[in-house]
Amino acid sequence: KIDKHLYHELYTKAKGNVFKNKRVLIEYIHKAKNEKVREKHVAEQADARRSLNKAARQRRAQRLDEKRAAEAKAAAAAAAPAPAAAPATSEKKGKKSKQ
Repeated sequence: KIDKHLYHELYTKAKGNVFKNKRVLIEYIHKAKNEKVREKHVAEQADARRSLNKAARQRRAQRLDEKRAAEAKAAAAAAAPAPAAAPATSEKKGKKSKQ
């Protein structure tokens, strides 16, 4: 089976004496169909690669946003005045005496 575009191309080439016999025509048809399948396969692989890269970019952006939010939250907490700590006693403790 060939599509109408390939048929038209082959028809005009056959009328123009490009193919010297039926065997050459059949070989050309097989080659054209294989090339079309290969191009389709390559296009599918490219689409799959694009979608994977897009998903990875989205995950990376989300991770960076979360990291930036956490850093901003930590910076805000550090910039806020810390609650007053209990006053430390300055009693000196001496060495324990041996008894």
